[in-house]
Amino acid sequence: MDVQIESSWKEALKDEFHKAYFDQIVMFLKHEKALGKVIYPAGNLIFNAFDKTPIDQVKVVILGQDPYHGAGQAHGLSFSVPDGVKPPPSLVNIYKEMKTDLGLEIPTSGNLTKWAENGVLLLNAFLTVRAGEPASHSKIGWGDFTDAVIRKISEQRSDVVFLLWGRFAQDKQYLIDATKHHILQAAHPSPFSADKGFFGCRHFSRTNEILGKAGIAPVDWRL
Repeated sequence: MDVQIESSWKEALKDEFHKAYFDQIVMFLKHEKALGKVIYPAGNLIFNAFDKTPIDQVKVVILGQDPYHGAGQAHGLSFSVPDGVKPPPSLVNIYKEMKTDLGLEIPTSGNLTKWAENGVLLLNAFLTVRAGEPASHSKIGWGDFTDAVIRKISEQRSDVVFLLWGRFAQDKQYLIDATKHHILQAAHPSPFSADKGFFGCRHFSRTNEILGKAGIAPVDWRL
C-alpha cells in the first residue's frame, strides 16, 4: 500500500502499512466516505504531524487524543487549529501556562505549525474523526498505528521529551523506554482539569532544560 507520508516516517513505519489493522483503517475510511460522512481532517492532512516533523528531528512529543470534530478546526496537529480559527479552550490554557512559564505573550492564532517545524511532534492517538462525533474513529485501528509510532521514536531516538497531559496520554508511557527518554506528566489542559495540575507544571521551561543538558538545541516556543 502506498501511503503518502514524509519519507523518514515511511521508512520507519513501513511494516505497519502492510498489517491487517492498517488495511482495516483504509477500508473503514473509504466506507465512511461512500456513506457521505464528513471526516476530519482532510485526507491530505491526516499525516500532517509526520510531514512537519521527520522522525530524526523529533525533540518533543505532545500526545493528544482525537482531532477536533468541528468544521475547519482539525489540520493534523494535536491541539492546533489553522490560522483564522478561534483557539479552543484547551489550547487557550496551554497558552496561559506558556505565558506563566516563559513570559511569552498569548498568541492570537491557534496554529502550532511552528512548533512542529521546530521538532515538536504534535501527535493525536487517533488521526481521524467523523464530523460532530468525538471519538467516533477511536476503535478503527489508529491506536495500534500511533502506539507503533511511539515505540519507533523510543527505539530509534534518545533524549526525546514526552509531554503526557491527562490520564489518556499517561497510559501510553509503557511504550516509552524511560532509561533513554524523558517523561513529563501533568493534568490535561482542558478547562475541566487544567487547575488540577496543568497550570504550574512549567513543562515548557523544563523541556528546554532537559534538552539543554542533553546537548540538544531548545525548542523555540514562540509563535
